[in-house]
Amino acid sequence: MNRKTTQLRQLFSRGGIIRVMGAHDGLGARLIERNGFDAVWSSGLEISTAHALPDANLLTMTENLAAAQGINDATHLPVICDCDTGYGNSTNVMHMVKKYEAAGLAAVVIEDKRFPKINSFIPGRQELAGIHEFAGKLQAAKSVQNDPDFMVIARTEALIAGWGMDEALRRAIAYEQAGADAIVIHSRSRMPDEVYEFASKWKGSVPLIAIPTMYPDVTAAQLEAAGYGMVIYANHGLRASIRAMDEVMRLIAETGSLTAVEGKIAGMDEVFEIQRMTAMREDEKRFTGRESLNAVIPAAGNHALESDLGDVLGDKPVCMLNVGAKTLIDRQTDLLRSAGVSDIWIVGGHQHDKIRSDGSHIIHNPRYDTCHNAYSLMQAEAHMGTRCVVAYSDIIYDRQILNHLLMSPHDITLVMDRAYQTLPARDKKHDLVIAENSSVGFESRRLDASLFLPVRRIGKELDKARANYEFIGLALFQGQGIHELRAAWRDALSKFRDKQFNEAPSAEKASLPDLIQYLIERGAGVYGMQIEHGWSEIQSKEDYRRVDSYFQPSSAQPSQVV
Repeated sequence: MNRKTTQLRQLFSRGGIIRVMGAHDGLGARLIERNGFDAVWSSGLEISTAHALPDANLLTMTENLAAAQGINDATHLPVICDCDTGYGNSTNVMHMVKKYEAAGLAAVVIEDKRFPKINSFIPGRQELAGIHEFAGKLQAAKSVQNDPDFMVIARTEALIAGWGMDEALRRAIAYEQAGADAIVIHSRSRMPDEVYEFASKWKGSVPLIAIPTMYPDVTAAQLEAAGYGMVIYANHGLRASIRAMDEVMRLIAETGSLTAVEGKIAGMDEVFEIQRMTAMREDEKRFTGRESLNAVIPAAGNHALESDLGDVLGDKPVCMLNVGAKTLIDRQTDLLRSAGVSDIWIVGGHQHDKIRSDGSHIIHNPRYDTCHNAYSLMQAEAHMGTRCVVAYSDIIYDRQILNHLLMSPHDITLVMDRAYQTLPARDKKHDLVIAENSSVGFESRRLDASLFLPVRRIGKELDKARANYEFIGLALFQGQGIHELRAAWRDALSKFRDKQFNEAPSAEKASLPDLIQYLIERGAGVYGMQIEHGWSEIQSKEDYRRVDSYFQPSSAQPSQVV
């Protein structure tokens, strides 16, 4: 890839106006790049304001350079740096150019005011340096640059200082002759007439740059037609963030709740995307040898139709039920993250737009009403990675169960409860499991081979006299198990799209146990991790009352959920 200095030169040579947006940090730079601008303006006003200081040369060159480096590191775009008056005399300017060029910045802009300067839109003191003095600074700057594409841009404040058009033109010509690579003509007029007039009278050959802060109605196309090669929107990102942050903070302070601001702020998934968290995790996997651990939560079903939860749910999916002070999905995602899960993918269907889970990714299954949870699970197939926890959205379980599951040595492991036969009868059909029996119980707290038993059959229609466990809706797929799951699903769709698939009328209407049974029939090694209690599903009002009561602060907190 070309150096950023070369990229900026190429932008000027390609024709058309270059659109530049101001930033004061890497986040701003990343958003500027995301929105299609051509370059970034490292804004002196923004950097000063971010320090809660006036834009009046109070920050040192070192502080401004550090901010510019942070901006530069965050973006592939060339960065043009607002360097005020050059931080001193010609000697200071030479030092500045060496530092900014060495840091990989594409250009510096210095203005013809006396040091210390004050922001151009503050009435009063707008003192200009002499033409020869400022031209000397430009010559000094050009004398020390090593990269021929590095740009030194001159900004004349003659119109800002009220010295008139003739003086602005005279200075701009002198600055071009001193070596300036482009000219910024600045104006605080509320109309673009001055900058239009300047361009019409300009006889030089270097590009012109406009900063339309005070004349916002002008368009980039109009400036290009007038003869400008670049437009800088110098501080609008900062000003937008001030207004937005103030509004969000006011609402939180007034309401004592985050509810009023949820629709006004970015979700955590967007924050992670801007941070390029996924790329970091991939690098971590490549260079540290650590496998990522992901999770998929199928949450597409309409539990209001499948249970008596309708008036409890209202217009929410079951995963958004409040359980104590948190939603069911937040309790589950908090538990997964505490166990080391890096990415969580929630597959929504019914009321999917109501699902809120900061830091999780939401996938919409538009066919949720005609398909079952195996279909929803496989909508996240591309995000399973090499190790993936699968968890139903209507369950809650002890941390120890998850910790033990993640220690399984097997490619496919189901969590299965042997206590279901001792519990009161429930209307719903259980996901029953026939596994090789063992006398070792979960209460042994030992992790050995006898904790994991080969699964022979799974389904709702199994003979209850033979079934010895219930699948709780929590499983781990890893290594070859991920490949076998994908292959079994593709094969099932091909062979059973319109005909009976285990207990389902077709593959698309299959439950996860139907798919797991097919894995067993294809010869995959499926193991069950035996537990006794320590979990609950929410399939009825009675389930919900029991679980919600458990998590209430006043609860006596029995030792297990079930």
